[in-house]
Amino acid sequence: DCTAIWMMRHLIIFTRTPQLGRVKRRLAADIGALAALRFHSEMQMRLTHGVGRDRRWKTWIAITPDIRTRNSLFSGMEFINQGRGDLGQRMAHCFRALPPGPAVLIGSDIPGINADHIARAFAQLGRNDTVFGPADDGGYWLIGLKRLRPIGGPHGRNLFTGVRWSSPHAL
Repeated sequence: DCTAIWMMRHLIIFTRTPQLGRVKRRLAADIGALAALRFHSEMQMRLTHGVGRDRRWKTWIAITPDIRTRNSLFSGMEFINQGRGDLGQRMAHCFRALPPGPAVLIGSDIPGINADHIARAFAQLGRNDTVFGPADDGGYWLIGLKRLRPIGGPHGRNLFTGVRWSSPHAL
């Protein structure tokens, strides 16, 4: 039934394969590559066991490089490819790749995020086309889309195009 499909909620955990020297590079410059890898791995575990296993939504792991690491950390979760391009192009690709229904995307480096944050984002999508979790640095830690219309406009432009990523102007 079409209503059941529409009601399916999707959580995307946007992350990287844990590899020494390839994750959290800006953080690694201050604390070292091994400590950054440990932080990254701990955050993946917290997210997948906390918000990722909540039955109110289906969890998708958008991991790059596209290595389908099957282990207990991601059991019961589906994988989607981030695709190619800059951060915005890869996020847009993830939203387009999902079955119908509202979707929320989070990164894998937000220590304070919990299931209540995700549930509130989905509730806000009942009244809004888009929701953001604004960050103090001018960026955002969560983006949710109602997805009633296809992502993208003329010439492939969308809300992820022309963003100054990793800057105080991202949001």
